[in-house]
Amino acid sequence: MRDPKVKRFGNKGLEMKVNADLHLHSKYSMACSGKMELPTIASEASKKGMELIGTGDCTHPEWLKDIKKAAISDKEIRIGNTFFIPTTEIEDSNRVHHLLILPSVSKAEELAEKIAPFGNLEADGRPTVKLDGCEIAEIAKDLGALIGPCHAFTPWTALYAYHDSLESCYGDMTDYISFLELGLSADSDYADRIEELQRLTFLTNSDAHSPYTNKLAREFTQFNVPDITFEGLRKAILREQGYGPTLNVGFFPEEGKYNRSACIKCFTRYTLPEAEANRWHCPKCGGIIKKGVADRINELADFENPRHPDHRPPYLHLIPLAEIIQMALGHASIQTKGVKTAWKTLVENFGNEVEALIYAEPDALEIVDDRIINAILAFRKGDVIIHPGGGGQYGWLELPETLKAEKPGSAEKSAGEKKKTSKTTKREKGKTGAQISFADLESIKSTETAKTDEENRAGEEAKAPEEEGPEKPAGQRSLFDF
Repeated sequence: MRDPKVKRFGNKGLEMKVNADLHLHSKYSMACSGKMELPTIASEASKKGMELIGTGDCTHPEWLKDIKKAAISDKEIRIGNTFFIPTTEIEDSNRVHHLLILPSVSKAEELAEKIAPFGNLEADGRPTVKLDGCEIAEIAKDLGALIGPCHAFTPWTALYAYHDSLESCYGDMTDYISFLELGLSADSDYADRIEELQRLTFLTNSDAHSPYTNKLAREFTQFNVPDITFEGLRKAILREQGYGPTLNVGFFPEEGKYNRSACIKCFTRYTLPEAEANRWHCPKCGGIIKKGVADRINELADFENPRHPDHRPPYLHLIPLAEIIQMALGHASIQTKGVKTAWKTLVENFGNEVEALIYAEPDALEIVDDRIINAILAFRKGDVIIHPGGGGQYGWLELPETLKAEKPGSAEKSAGEKKKTSKTTKREKGKTGAQISFADLESIKSTETAKTDEENRAGEEAKAPEEEGPEKPAGQRSLFDF
């Protein structure tokens, strides 16, 4: 049977879509779990539905040894079915964080050698160096690495926290910057209000500090690539030869812990005029009010509404399956036995989390509690109440109470009515073209399938049809199929 991830496109031959989380950390980074080891990351990534993972921290001497052990060759790092690519996050002298994606293990070694004189590489997996953004970009270019700003809009250690433009940070190397990481508090709608970002590829990554199911791959990017190599990824990020990102998957921006301007001590939220009037000090507790991403975007915006360039893929708002199960069951943590059991049941049945959360048919979900089915179906409809985060406190979601007791069928039928109960609800109305819900995925797949069928019929006289494997049963469709 033909691999469902692989499609044929005219004379270009084989292409595949892969899910990638390119920014995470190792056990050698501060505030990271001791379980962030390559075998564990590989195993958990597979359960999530990821094929390509960034190693993170590739300049740390001890982590680099672990990377070498997992390397099949200088350019291939793989454990089981999980491919790794050398990556690292570097903090510059202005406290801006940059993500570097390296071509090979030997290039990661060269990067470590080049930056070692400017910082202590053993102190932290994410090194702090006495170099500015332009100098780091020059090193990246010399090594053939890709570089872009991490979590670009957050009020700490980010490009737009300390600069008003790409050029202010990267100087003469601005044109070499190929991507921007949106971060948990922003999405394509936010970033595409800024004109200078139109040419860049947007990445959505987890920045995971632990391998837990709600951390690793909580955000990820889907790419159309010729193969799972650095060169294949490079072509996708630079959008060469028809390759490129096909989907950004991430949080509702309001869930990010710096989405709204708020006090970093008591988390009281303030409007921008209120924060300015109080000189960025909380009148309630005296803490510092940190400017939120939403307000920062409004300051930087060139456009009142987002303008998505033709190359911008859809953005799918998603939260981890474990958190949906936790909400549905009313448990205090994703680590309870009930949540773990339900998550494991779904993942083992459908192969990975992406399949279970996005594509499983309602009838196929009946292997778990009705409340979980109701929650998954409601979430696909966008029937969630959003409580925005700010000041370092994550936002959170909840389901309308009535949904938790409903049968799966009634959850689907009454989704539109239930939206009326939401305080801050993601609605279909008013979405831009690049922002989609779970419900849109089926129509996207149907449209592309119809287009493919039409192209196949038009060309069948000139070319024998490709051999097709048996169709997947309902509930087993893949994210790669649309």
